Amino acid sequence: MNSPAEIARLYVDLGSQKAKLPSGKIFVLSVLAGMFIAMGGIGSTVASFGIESAALARVVSALVFPIGLSLVLVGGAELFTGNNLMLMPVLQKRAKISGMLRNWIIVYLGNFVGSLIIAFLIAFSIANPASSAPLYGGKLTQAFIQTAWTKVNLGFGDAFIRGILCNFMVCLAVWISMAASADLSGKIIALYLPVFLFVLCGFEHCVANMYFIPVGFIAMVQGGTPLAELPWFGFLVGNMIPVTLGNLVGGAGFTGILYWYTYLQGNRE
Repeated sequence: MNSPAEIARLYVDLGSQKAKLPSGKIFVLSVLAGMFIAMGGIGSTVASFGIESAALARVVSALVFPIGLSLVLVGGAELFTGNNLMLMPVLQKRAKISGMLRNWIIVYLGNFVGSLIIAFLIAFSIANPASSAPLYGGKLTQAFIQTAWTKVNLGFGDAFIRGILCNFMVCLAVWISMAASADLSGKIIALYLPVFLFVLCGFEHCVANMYFIPVGFIAMVQGGTPLAELPWFGFLVGNMIPVTLGNLVGGAGFTGILYWYTYLQGNRE
């Protein structure tokens, strides 16, 4: 098992490589990550929406959602929230700020594209009210709408704080999964626990919301809501902007900077 100090050095090496990846490859890998996280999202909804106990439903959702992040890490995809740790190689002078920002921007856009692809595929298949056999008789569509509506009405401050706490856990999941070295089962178990915790507590993940909110919006349009009447302001200002900023603070700040300071500051090896 790798020690925390060894993990810090390993991630600096990994992050410096990420900063140098060609833009096209970054984009493709980030689209895949968005799709993986969205699949974890739909799985968590399908598994939990019919459970009457709110507490039990959240537990079941939290048990399923980490599958998405497992696919990202094992499949080598590029996820914006996990890549917030790239601040570590920048602070260590092993990567340039421009390389980090290029990665973040491309990955964020690619994650959005991948999430939207799955959102449309889900909305026009198992959750399509016009389908001859929608999953759970169309009740799943109402779960999508309710989830999206709840998220766009959080408010800036609430969403920002939930975003901080979420990516603190996600980046910690990435961090401790690297402790398992080459042991695949160990990596999955290690990352599973912090992600389970963030879902259980209702924290906010910007890439997951790139799926959860659009699939709810599509369901609203399919139900007759005009496109112009969708809560776009709430989508952007009430969720995506504050959650993204919060994820940056939680991932780059709470996890990245603190671990860099503890294990790498003053050591430029």
